[in-house]
Order: sequence, then structure tokens, then C-alpha cells
Amino acid sequence: MRAIIYCRVSTEKEEQTTSIERQMSELLKMANQYGMEVLESMTEKASGYSLDREELLNLLDLARDGYFQCLLIQDDTRLGRGKAKMAILHQLLKYNIKVYTLSHQGEYTLTEADEMVLDIVSTVEEYQRKLHNMKIKRGMKKAVSAGFKPQKNLKNKHFGGREKKEVPITEIVRLKNMKLTFNDIATTLRGLGFNVSKATVHRRYKEYIDNTDN
Repeated sequence: MRAIIYCRVSTEKEEQTTSIERQMSELLKMANQYGMEVLESMTEKASGYSLDREELLNLLDLARDGYFQCLLIQDDTRLGRGKAKMAILHQLLKYNIKVYTLSHQGEYTLTEADEMVLDIVSTVEEYQRKLHNMKIKRGMKKAVSAGFKPQKNLKNKHFGGREKKEVPITEIVRLKNMKLTFNDIATTLRGLGFNVSKATVHRRYKEYIDNTDN
């Protein structure tokens, strides 16, 4: 199994530096015990209540990309504390990352309370996705009922709207003339592969109107 070691302490004090070295040494031993291939070892000096941690964010990016399967830590507080810990655990579980801790001497098991919280978070996330998809369908229905034909109007939908020039200003104007709101226009375009927000749609429409007036 491919693994990453993550060590964290909260201060810059000298004894904490010793703590990181001890964590690293013991986690390497555990990796060898379980026959894991350690791809990277990450160390961090930051508060466990903060999510703004460079190495942690790198770790989550690698988890998302399927770069490793196991995370080795001293104990669950090394991931974070309070709400920050739950948010990180949720992400790791979503990416199917197994967590091993020295305190468990093996794979980490959630407490009953933690399981309950993560179940609630997963359920809320699922319903947020459903609501998002429903909004897209609603926006599309409004646009189509107003005469919009996406299969004819949007030739470059595969670009995804990553650059300014790829936002279809002609279609924004067309949909606005059909009396759709900026929110409905943004929802419709997202459903067609353009990653645009309501604010972006409004800004591009305003730029177009200002240029036309000039």
C-alpha cells in the first residue's frame, strides 16, 4: 500500500521539534511493520484548529488524485481539533483513504459520536448535490421554454468556461433578452459545461452593454 506520513505540532518550541522527529521515527517503523511504501513524509507547525495549512492542503490534493491509499499519523488530533478534524476526516473518507495511528497501533476507528457526525455531513452533502442538479434542470427548463436551443446556440460548450473568452457572451445576452435572471442564466450555462457564477454573468453582461453604449 502507498502511504504518506503526516506529522504536526502546534508551536515552534524546541521540544516540539523533538516531538516531530519522534513521530516520524515511530511512524516509519509502523509503515515497515505493515509493509507500506512511504511516498512522502510531511511535517507542519500549525494550530490544529486551522484548516489553512500548506502541507495539509497538499495532502488532501494528493488524496483526491488517488496518489496514496494510507495516511499515517500519531493520533487523530494531528489531523486537527474540533470541527477542523471532522472536516478533514470527512474528506479523507470520501477519497477512500485509510488512516493508521500510533495510538491505535493500526487502522484508526471512528468513535460512535464521530460516525454520527460524519453520517450527517455526508447526508447534507448528498442533498446539496441534488439541490444543485435540480437548480440546473430548473434553469434549463426556463431557458428552453423561452425559446433557447442549447444544441444550436452553444458550439463550444466543451471548453468549460475556464478563460474569459470562453464565456458565451452572445448567449448571456440572448438569455437576458428572454427575461431570465442572472442567476438563472448562470445555472443554465453551468448545466452546459460553463463554470460561471452569477457575478461573472452579471459582469460580462454589463461589460457588453457598456461597450455597446460606447
